[in-house]
Amino acid sequence: MRIDKYLKVSRILKRRTVSKELALNERIEINGRVVKPSHEVNPGDIVAITFGNRRLEVRVLSVQDVKRKQEAADLYEIVSETRIEDPAS
Repeated sequence: MRIDKYLKVSRILKRRTVSKELALNERIEINGRVVKPSHEVNPGDIVAITFGNRRLEVRVLSVQDVKRKQEAADLYEIVSETRIEDPAS
């Protein structure tokens, strides 16, 4: 499954256009490599998303289309969530 679709299906991000935009701005990494929106994601991959002043890392557990919110949470596990300090302050 494409990373932009996965982030939407897993409900990590609310809209696929947002995940696509983050990828185009080099704010999504899979296993330490910056990826494009069309990059395929597989179980076991570590996905890092930087948005705003937050960095979220998740481990992909499954890639499947889900319909309910409860099932979406089973697609990944959070590895870490950190705040990025603003260098201007």
